[in-house]
Amino acid sequence: MRESAAERHDRLLALVRERGTARVSDLAGLLGVSPVTARRDVEALAAEGLLDRVHGQVSWPGGAGAGSGPVAAGGLVLGLLAPSATYYFAEVIRGAHEAAARAGARLILRISDYRPEEDRARTEGLLAAGAEGVLVAPGWRGPEDRPAYGDWLAELPVPAVLLERRAAPGTPLDGLDRVSSDHAHGVLLALRHLLGLGHATPLLVARGDSPTALAVRAGYAEALGTLDLEAPRTVIESMPAETDPKGFERAVRALRDAVTSGLASAALVHNDVDAIQMVQRLAELGVRVPEDLALIAYDDEVAALADTPLTAVAPPKRQVGRHATELLVERLTEGAGEESARRHLSLLPRLRVRASCGAGAQAGEGTAAGTGTGSGSGTSRSV
Repeated sequence: MRESAAERHDRLLALVRERGTARVSDLAGLLGVSPVTARRDVEALAAEGLLDRVHGQVSWPGGAGAGSGPVAAGGLVLGLLAPSATYYFAEVIRGAHEAAARAGARLILRISDYRPEEDRARTEGLLAAGAEGVLVAPGWRGPEDRPAYGDWLAELPVPAVLLERRAAPGTPLDGLDRVSSDHAHGVLLALRHLLGLGHATPLLVARGDSPTALAVRAGYAEALGTLDLEAPRTVIESMPAETDPKGFERAVRALRDAVTSGLASAALVHNDVDAIQMVQRLAELGVRVPEDLALIAYDDEVAALADTPLTAVAPPKRQVGRHATELLVERLTEGAGEESARRHLSLLPRLRVRASCGAGAQAGEGTAAGTGTGSGSGTSRSV
């Protein structure tokens, strides 16, 4: 199977992480790509703040690469395990890196590439590299991965904070500190906005291949109950156009049929890459956004760049990384006998209103941002 750009970016980041500094020409050889491709990848990652680039060389931000020398006396070493260093988790990593730098700590990164079976070994690698505490976003893909690849987290010998993942209530993992986006709140924001514009119950078009997608689906069912609504139909299963073009086409046509039959005039689509591609394909099938269909995307990574800028729910990804790092630093610097209660911190997404729902930005740009907290008792945390 041909390697995706995201997978290549993760390999590139891992190489720079290991070396501290590397020449772009050397990276091209190690990655097995042309110098032009390597240069474009480096420019993209540098623009996201994931790499520093100077005169044909790249280095880990802040000089915190493996080859950058010993940590300053008294400086903490923090580990971060993420399923990817691009798209959604690029902002989470950036927030964690910024918070670590403010605390005078060094952040070490490992990428699981959504292989949950490798999470434990990669986390042990962080500990072997000197991490005194870890931030962990497991590479779970579906609900079956949580019980199969999660219990080991509660047995770690160092403080740990779970990122953008939730544990099943009552499990050992549920006692761990965690920081995550409240996706149910984000879905509720979207549905309320569309209902306020006069639409009947919006449809949900969503994938089922990630914890965020599953949380959006669960949030949709919860929002329908909160708003005392009935779903006009079951969730439309979305598939990535690149890996499953037939599945993607089925989803687009199901949405087209719902609009042309009068079943629905509004939809929430996870994620915004899929949403942009769906808007393009719907136009070819005679359905216009927002004239025929009011549409809100979920994630807000590239939604603003669509031909018709997409209204989007924006999870507070950078703040998740920042608050989780601050919580981990607090755990590591607590005095003997002063351990505070474990915490479950939920951060509220924002609704960024643009043209795709047929309402002007003044009607809801930045609606409902904020943070909410809950407390968790126990001594361990869950992923």
